[in-house]
Amino acid sequence: MAQTCSIFFIPYMMLLLSLLAAGVATITDGELLSSMIGVQGLIYCKQGSKLTPLQGAVARVTCERADEYGYEAEDVTVLSQATDAKGYFLATLSSSEVKDYKKLMRIKECRAFLELSPSDTCSFPTEINRGISGAILQNYRLLENKLKMKLFTVGPFVFSPEETHDKSIPNGY
Repeated sequence: MAQTCSIFFIPYMMLLLSLLAAGVATITDGELLSSMIGVQGLIYCKQGSKLTPLQGAVARVTCERADEYGYEAEDVTVLSQATDAKGYFLATLSSSEVKDYKKLMRIKECRAFLELSPSDTCSFPTEINRGISGAILQNYRLLENKLKMKLFTVGPFVFSPEETHDKSIPNGY
């Protein structure tokens, strides 16, 4: 009986140890980006005092990276899908988009920006909620699904029919 138990026990333990080892590797890789990042928000067109959802607009998320020694590395940028009829956008960034197989890369900071308006009559980005200079991703809500997404919310961002000159932004940006 003891021999039968060890025959099943040893392969089971080997399987369990290999799964644990794989889990540790995932956690180590996860330090690059512990889960998927999602950035959501709304994009509007402001004409006078009226805000209208801007369907078809695009936001951009740019993350600064550093190598294993803390030196700056190439930024990672993703575009959101076009906004829906309510002006809602979602951009996602996964660890596979950040990972560099030559060096261990870490995310330093991510920002969301206005990128593109589909409208000829409302195409100028504004600095409202840092739409031009970039809204820093700070607080998130953890979505407990298969992806374990960290969902950040920014904005709302606003385009306008005419260029605005915000003096708080050097050189207009």
